[in-house]
Amino acid sequence: MVDSVSANELDFERCYRAVATRDARFDGHFVTAVRTTGIYCRPSCPAITPKRTNVTFLPTAAAAQQHGFRACRRCLPDAAPGSPQWNTNADLASRAMRLIGDGVIERGGVPALADALGYSQRQLTRVLTSELGAGPLALARAHRAHTARLLIQTTRLSMSDIAFAAGFASIRQFNDTVREVFAVSPTTLREESRRRNGDTLPATNGLLTLRLPYREPLDQSWLEWFLAAHTVPGLELWEHGVYTRSLRTPHGHTTIRLSIQPGHVRASLSLQDMRDLAPTVARIRHFLDLDADPVGIDEALTASMAGSPVHPHVSGDGGGITLPPGIRVPGCLDGPELLLRTMIGQQISVAAANTHTARLVQGLGEAIAGPIPHLFPTAEAIAEHGSEVLTGPGRRVDAIVGAAKAISTGDLVLHSGRTAADLRRDLLALDGVGPWTADYVTMRLLADPDVLLHSDLIVRRGAGLLGIDLADTARFSPWRSYLTMHLWKYALAHPADGPKTSPTRRTPQ
Repeated sequence: MVDSVSANELDFERCYRAVATRDARFDGHFVTAVRTTGIYCRPSCPAITPKRTNVTFLPTAAAAQQHGFRACRRCLPDAAPGSPQWNTNADLASRAMRLIGDGVIERGGVPALADALGYSQRQLTRVLTSELGAGPLALARAHRAHTARLLIQTTRLSMSDIAFAAGFASIRQFNDTVREVFAVSPTTLREESRRRNGDTLPATNGLLTLRLPYREPLDQSWLEWFLAAHTVPGLELWEHGVYTRSLRTPHGHTTIRLSIQPGHVRASLSLQDMRDLAPTVARIRHFLDLDADPVGIDEALTASMAGSPVHPHVSGDGGGITLPPGIRVPGCLDGPELLLRTMIGQQISVAAANTHTARLVQGLGEAIAGPIPHLFPTAEAIAEHGSEVLTGPGRRVDAIVGAAKAISTGDLVLHSGRTAADLRRDLLALDGVGPWTADYVTMRLLADPDVLLHSDLIVRRGAGLLGIDLADTARFSPWRSYLTMHLWKYALAHPADGPKTSPTRRTPQ
């Protein structure tokens, strides 16, 4: 299993072994800075392994850039999957990185980031520098450089458009940053890519197609089932292995098309405002849990399963049961939407929840052009008119409208930089929100890896089939969210092995 590391905790020998063996599992966990060349690489870089005396290990690309190193143009360390640490840890640095990826600094500067996290700017800078080797501005700058490099090498956008899309304040700042980080001009970076890959870039025409890498293995069947089963007509579309939906973004909206391919997710984005590119990509990665460390998670769960009467990861000559490796915990694309859709789905089937949500989208969602006709309604619209559109028990309708009011007034804040304890407390304070809903939303909104939905009927049935005592799950920590996914999938795939259970509220919504 790959452990997370901070600037003060990097173990030289462990890091050097990973570099010497080109272990791709460590890509995104740290970077290798080579003093003799002034270059930093991902651990799996195919270049000759540098001498021990010439290397320094740093936790982030921003830290390497702060020390004057430039990115390797062979292994592209900025293109590695992100560190699982940002999702699996609940510390300040990890929560800050999630918000930086969502573009908070580009939209409101360091004050907005500090305010969202509840810290002073000075405290925040001190913690990030200690843990990640760079302050918030440097981390945001590294994020902008990655976005710029991606657009330079994969699109025909003009350099001025790329600078704007990546979040730079001026063309000069864009040019200076690219030269500092990659040691060449933006034009040279594009020409190098064309020589290496051929001049095959498609015309943009408002549509960007990107390859979003993930750590293998990935349980494709689980993610595709999850996407297909919860598709809401008018808001989402699942067709021929492609998931399409509309999404409200900080500066407008976008339509995204996602398909899972070997080693990457193919993402086509039709953006209304190019400034929304980086936040949209970050949300997609969070939505599909692309930055997880599946090998480490599977190893930990396998070892923990060994004490169960039925060992689900045992395979062999006929007796064992095998659960597929690489399962992911789906995140979310929008916090308020996640909560309101979950509340709509309480006590009814998944299909009925989709129907009720589609009615809400049709009645209150903003109409937009394109293959997906609506955006999910704003919290303000639901707070004002939800009772006119929603049907079902009056108490449930009142609870949904009440939650929308709390969101619209700012009494309830839903973003990925919150702590699990604070978020769960605020959710439970809402009328109509019980422990299951609070835990489910916390798990998906924060990518919390250690939430066990022990009261869920399908999870309980899966645990019964596999001989797992849900009252004794400490040994599965901190990966109980992934255990929940395994139990859900196993129970749904083996309906004949236990009592019939209709997929009501206690299934993934």
